[in-house]
Amino acid sequence: MTSDLAFTVFRIGYLVVLWLMVLGAVGTLRRDIFGTVVTPRGRGRRNADRARRRSRRGHPDTDAVDASPHNVLITGGPLVGTMLPLGNFPITIGRSPSSTLVLEDEYVSGRHARLTASDGHWWIEDLGSRNGTFVDDERLLEPRELLPGTTVRIGQTTLELVR
Repeated sequence: MTSDLAFTVFRIGYLVVLWLMVLGAVGTLRRDIFGTVVTPRGRGRRNADRARRRSRRGHPDTDAVDASPHNVLITGGPLVGTMLPLGNFPITIGRSPSSTLVLEDEYVSGRHARLTASDGHWWIEDLGSRNGTFVDDERLLEPRELLPGTTVRIGQTTLELVR
């Protein structure tokens, strides 16, 4: 009698462990297929969208006196909505932990691109990446000046300079 009860408890426990493994495998496959859900965050995304809509309608911008950009806004990819302030130092973009903006993307090189300031203007240059840097869907072959609102694509991430 005792051995039958122990055997039944053992069988039920074994089935529970098997179902937990199956559910874990299904959860992993679901995450691999559908990816991580990223929601836009930060007030920077909302302000940049509002400014972009205003400029498309032809309304005068309130920051017309100071037209130089002050931030980098990530508009697409895993870090969407993230805003990085621009300073006086170059910003390196890449997969390397030593980069200023680290992008965890298999299409991004360790040191992929660099943003540098020169006389109040920002320039982007590709640092010899394998998959390239694209400015307004055109592959970057030489350093190019970035204007506010110009879209830059590095791997699966898109970014732009905003005021």
